[in-house]
Amino acid sequence: MRDFPPQIRAYTDRGADAPDTRSPRAFLWWMVRQNGSLFWAGLLVALIWMVPQTVGPWMVGRAIDTGIVAGDSAATAQWVLALAVVTVFGAASGIAFHTVIVREWLIALYGTTMLVTRKALQLGHVLTRRTPTGEVLSVSGSDGDQFGALMEITTRAISQLAAYLVVAAIVLSTSVRMGVLVLVSAPLLVLLGTPLLRPMQRWQGVERSRNSELTSMATDIVGGLRILRGIGGEETFGGNYAGQSQRVRQSGVSAGRWLAAVESVGVLLSGGFVVALMWLGTREVAQGRLTVGQLVSFLGYGLFLIQPMRTFVEFAQKWTRSVVSARKAVAVFSQRPPWVHPDEPATLDTGAEIVDRESGASIRPGILTMVVSAVPDDSAALADRLGRYLPSEEGALVSDEIPEDMKGRAARRERSARARAREEQAHRDEERARQPWGVTVGGVDLSRVELDDVRRHILVSDTSPQVFAGTLRAAVDPLGRLTREQAERALYTAAADDVFDALPGGWQGELEERGRGLSGGQRQRLVLMRALAADPDILVLVEPTSAVDAHTEARIAARLGEHRAGRTTVVMTASPLLLHHADEIILLESGVATARGRHANLLTDSAAYRSVVVRGGDADPSVLSHLSEESR
Repeated sequence: MRDFPPQIRAYTDRGADAPDTRSPRAFLWWMVRQNGSLFWAGLLVALIWMVPQTVGPWMVGRAIDTGIVAGDSAATAQWVLALAVVTVFGAASGIAFHTVIVREWLIALYGTTMLVTRKALQLGHVLTRRTPTGEVLSVSGSDGDQFGALMEITTRAISQLAAYLVVAAIVLSTSVRMGVLVLVSAPLLVLLGTPLLRPMQRWQGVERSRNSELTSMATDIVGGLRILRGIGGEETFGGNYAGQSQRVRQSGVSAGRWLAAVESVGVLLSGGFVVALMWLGTREVAQGRLTVGQLVSFLGYGLFLIQPMRTFVEFAQKWTRSVVSARKAVAVFSQRPPWVHPDEPATLDTGAEIVDRESGASIRPGILTMVVSAVPDDSAALADRLGRYLPSEEGALVSDEIPEDMKGRAARRERSARARAREEQAHRDEERARQPWGVTVGGVDLSRVELDDVRRHILVSDTSPQVFAGTLRAAVDPLGRLTREQAERALYTAAADDVFDALPGGWQGELEERGRGLSGGQRQRLVLMRALAADPDILVLVEPTSAVDAHTEARIAARLGEHRAGRTTVVMTASPLLLHHADEIILLESGVATARGRHANLLTDSAAYRSVVVRGGDADPSVLSHLSEESR
């Protein structure tokens, strides 16, 4: 039996078994195979659990015919004792079945969450360029629960199908008419319920799509809550969220109507089956073809068979929902990473000069270099290129949601078109990654280096970092490699003393998710401290002090060069306090490096530099030079 939690290695470990994403049904079958021996163990226990329920009515009938009707008290006692043993056996097997099936459910649920996590690790920043956030969260949460429910109902349905066939054989051997009635009842239920499944599936798909959109809206609102409050946008975005939640409710009600219709058919046919079985059974007894005990057994079987018939209806419902969820999961898991492994990987010489072909910027090794641009996006794009991150693209993300008025072939064509759009987007990413990257380190293009090596040696800390819940120590040193002195040195350089003091418990103080309990400046310094603690060979910082006050910024500026002495550090900033301490500054104009030098020299010699760095760029250069000297 598989241990819990499930061992998922797909996407991040080479050669690991990845989900079958050829179709939703292929993916669901892969999920069953992933349960391995546990699925078959669950099925075996479920079949054992069905044995007492299958033989119980027959034993009751035999007790009546051979004991009660015959007046044999000893035979009656024997059958009652045997029935008690079977009942206890059934209770024990039921407990075992429930234990195994819950384990199977949890493995499917948390296995899906781990798959999403590993897919996010594999794709990195590319995932959010291709798929809406709400779609990914829905696959990880609600869809994973659907897959777990399918594992449970599949095991139960197979075991009850076996029980249904056994009961049909028992009844058929006793009475051909009643056996035929039992055999026909289940196929008739499926036949009448099938036309209702398609509209139910459609509305469940609409509900799922609307719900993922609602989740995306919620994450956007939470992420931008501070800005929304600042501009008074809470009511507007809150109204949009409320409107979307009503659309989710409406689609849920529509799906519920069809679900109720399927349930109603199941209840109606199940009840009609019992009535027909009893009517036919009493006629058989009246005509002497059945005994009283056999009639009681048939009544027990009639009541028992309601359970498999209801289970078949439930299986159809959960299968329909799982296919909808699997279609969404396939849209996420089928995405290929754009990066390709070089045929002959090169070694990254982190002590060599870095050259960016697009901007013409060259960064000397072992010094503190700062990049200034009037357009922050240009310097941020340079940071992405240095870290080998694909550039962000404007435009709508490709979702699997289709217009609600589309049905049948039109819906399938639209869904295929969305899939092709995702494929084309992935193809463009792959083509971009296959080309020479345009950034060389020691003459070696980054495309010739394994991506893991690039990530290991080059760290880019951008303007939208993530802060996770946990202790301050875990946030700064997630791998637990730092000594206390190293951690305190990073804290000192980032001037994050107040972050340490604000958390009861110091290094063991608990941070809230996204660092909600911290101010913007504290969160920024926490992220800077984390980047410094990682101690990469090449560190790229994007606007690391944009949210701190001037006094704190001056302390960080004075300490950063000493902390990173001898290692390559690139800072994207236009802050004079930071620029004053740079070993070298590169000026970008329209994304191209046009000047380089020290802060004081550029203030004097470059009007373009002054216009970016100093308000009122027409100030007297001699005054600016004097101010620069004063700041020393």
